[in-house]
Amino acid sequence: MKLALTQMNVIWEAPEENRLQCQRLTKEASENHCDWIVFPELTLTGFTMNPEEFREDPYGYSPTKKFFQELSHKYSIGIVFGYIAVQEGRNYNHLAIVHGGRTIMEYAKLHPFSFGSEAEHYTGGSQIATCQVPIANHKEICLSGFICYDLRFPEIFQLASKKAELIFVIANWPKERIRHWHILLQARAIENQCFIIGVNRTGTGGGLCYPPSSMAFDPYGEPIAAGPAELLYADIHPELATEYRKEFPLKKDRREEIYQPNILL
Repeated sequence: MKLALTQMNVIWEAPEENRLQCQRLTKEASENHCDWIVFPELTLTGFTMNPEEFREDPYGYSPTKKFFQELSHKYSIGIVFGYIAVQEGRNYNHLAIVHGGRTIMEYAKLHPFSFGSEAEHYTGGSQIATCQVPIANHKEICLSGFICYDLRFPEIFQLASKKAELIFVIANWPKERIRHWHILLQARAIENQCFIIGVNRTGTGGGLCYPPSSMAFDPYGEPIAAGPAELLYADIHPELATEYRKEFPLKKDRREEIYQPNILL
């Protein structure tokens, strides 16, 4: 299973220009025999605080989802991307996964970034999402995904990794805190014994700078993709997570009954 991690210079609040970039990068990933390509948070707009201008219905007609579904079908590739969804008048920062030309997973960011005013414009989601996708030899892999600031909340990764062997984190994570991004991605891989795929945007937008920092870690916390290129490549072997969890059964020693908030003194 081969993944392409983008390091895309998202043009601020310019969906049509960003679509052209996505088309070019998806074509290149397909030509390099990738099974998946992963784009950053709010792929076509950047981390805008003007969601009313770009929001779409995730369960009705969505031009952004239709665009990525068509790319997925045309290039026979799975795609992970972000967009702005609206439900009952509320804006949500969404991650979607399309495979085989159809949407197989939707996730609304659980933790809007209040420090950066996101919580004033976007409502937090309420559910963790996973999905199963086929891989070689009639096997499957379970995927999950989170968005940017979610990375600072390890509890949700523990819950998702009960099923998921691979977790995507798509982001607009600025230069000022980029060391935290590196460390937390690696920590989540080690803690959860799963593949962690972190995809960050590059360039500038909304007055912030974003350095090339997409990277992937295996279940041991070893880096398997990093560098300055616009597309990075990672080979994923799901059995590595399965075997490691059997050899070193970390999760069976978790005491979740103690981790509940009502026992805090």
